Amino acid sequence: MSKISAAITAVGSYVPDYVLTNQILETMVETNDEWITTRTGIKERRILKEEGKGTSFLAINAAKNLIDKSGLNPEEIELVIVATATPDMKAAATAAFTASEIGATNAFAFDLEAACSSFLYGMSVAARYIESGKYTKVLLIGADKNSSMINYEDRATCIIFGDGAGAVLFEPDQEGYGVQDEILRSDGSGREFLQATYGGSSYPSTVEAIKEGRHYVFQDGKTVFKNAVFNMADVSERIMRRNNLTNEDINWLVPHQANQRIIDATANRIDLDPSKVMVNIYKYGNTTSATLPLLLADYEDQLKKGDKLIFAAFGGGFTWGSIYLTWAYTSKE
Repeated sequence: MSKISAAITAVGSYVPDYVLTNQILETMVETNDEWITTRTGIKERRILKEEGKGTSFLAINAAKNLIDKSGLNPEEIELVIVATATPDMKAAATAAFTASEIGATNAFAFDLEAACSSFLYGMSVAARYIESGKYTKVLLIGADKNSSMINYEDRATCIIFGDGAGAVLFEPDQEGYGVQDEILRSDGSGREFLQATYGGSSYPSTVEAIKEGRHYVFQDGKTVFKNAVFNMADVSERIMRRNNLTNEDINWLVPHQANQRIIDATANRIDLDPSKVMVNIYKYGNTTSATLPLLLADYEDQLKKGDKLIFAAFGGGFTWGSIYLTWAYTSKE
């Protein structure tokens, strides 16, 4: 029997309607379009403003988009993983609610959290379930409502993050397409530089903490930037070298969309032409767990069967890694 590999066979996406432009941010905090664009590459981001709607709303809509496009029967889905740093609530899994709402009544479901690396780690987990031979349809969703933990008076963070979701379906492949290799890493000493402290078990929410805004995201931008530039580029180069890949072999770099300068540094490290680098940060900002699947959705029509993709991400924790995947289908025009 041929070896089973885990291939992506369908993608879907969803972003909220409301567009928060740099010009609007200029009226909210001391900043300007040129400053934001020069330092991040971001021109606008999407924000989920409707009261009572959280990450599950984004995830459900991304999943429905995938289901509608592919004609998938949701009752055939066996596992739903929601990669997210902003679950709807504590204790109750966002993935379980998402699965029920999309009609995946025969699936079990759980959340996976590794900050901006959540979706990348989720790819590894989904692949293992498929490779086990016990599961044939695993739905992986990357979704985050980052606006729920952003202080819009803090220009260090409010200019960066947006809301959105993307979904991919993993299925078995016996032609050799799908996940080929991975390098995943973490370093817990880095968590002090990027965190949303209050609301977790070490620092339960209090009236005082909320009044002082200590439940919002804090980021030491310089330290995070330096670590992201080095580590994303390092693992991308290492996974290529380990698989005897040259820059000519790679069709696409799929990098986490945190900062245009980090994206450029990663591409430069592996000497990849900019035309082979997926980018949509300018219109979505950093959607955390959703950046990688949103890239796949935006570039799906350009992907061809057999294309070699290098995924790379870096997130709070610190967490980071790279995955080498070959694309399993050519999209219908």
